[in-house]
Amino acid sequence: MSTIHDYGLFLFASVIVNLTPGQDTLYILGRSLGGGRRAGTAAALGIGVGSVCHTLAAAVGLSALLVASPKAFMAVKLAGAGYLIWIGIGLIRSKTVALPLETSASSDGRSLYGIFFQGLLTNALNPKVALFYLSFLPQFIAADTGSKSTALLALGLSFVATGTLWGLLLVRLADLFQAIFLRRPNLHARLDGAFGLLLMGLGVHVLLSQI
Repeated sequence: MSTIHDYGLFLFASVIVNLTPGQDTLYILGRSLGGGRRAGTAAALGIGVGSVCHTLAAAVGLSALLVASPKAFMAVKLAGAGYLIWIGIGLIRSKTVALPLETSASSDGRSLYGIFFQGLLTNALNPKVALFYLSFLPQFIAADTGSKSTALLALGLSFVATGTLWGLLLVRLADLFQAIFLRRPNLHARLDGAFGLLLMGLGVHVLLSQI
């Protein structure tokens, strides 16, 4: 990796960034506690694929174009916020109660695909992630290299790998508490409602935030 410097420091910083609680962490934990290990895994993998989209966009320059165009940035921002609010409303209105976690959404292939796709979109439609990639990754690329796209791709995929591993660890940690929800199945519906409110709050925050 001659085009990249301080790669070890980059990995350490990536782990610290991924450990910081945020939208992706809340989504993985909410799906894991509400739908079980398989649902949480689908959420973590969906977010990972969303991060790959940001990596590819940064490598080909689309993220730079997004940042340079206020209208395009605002369009993505509004789409992402609206999607978060829409998911939150759906969870609050859901009538899922008293179902064992492993026989609810986590065992339905279509539901798992939906959770995966929601995770992908919540990450891919988050313009702050695009800004992060453009501000963080270039710090570890040699200024005189002629392969900046390749370096961005390598760094981005490394960041995705650390983030996905952390997401899967979150799923495992949530799985340790799953027995509590199996003993009290109505907590599942309450968790959906609480998680829905969190997502709606995140969506409103994105709309109101000044970036």
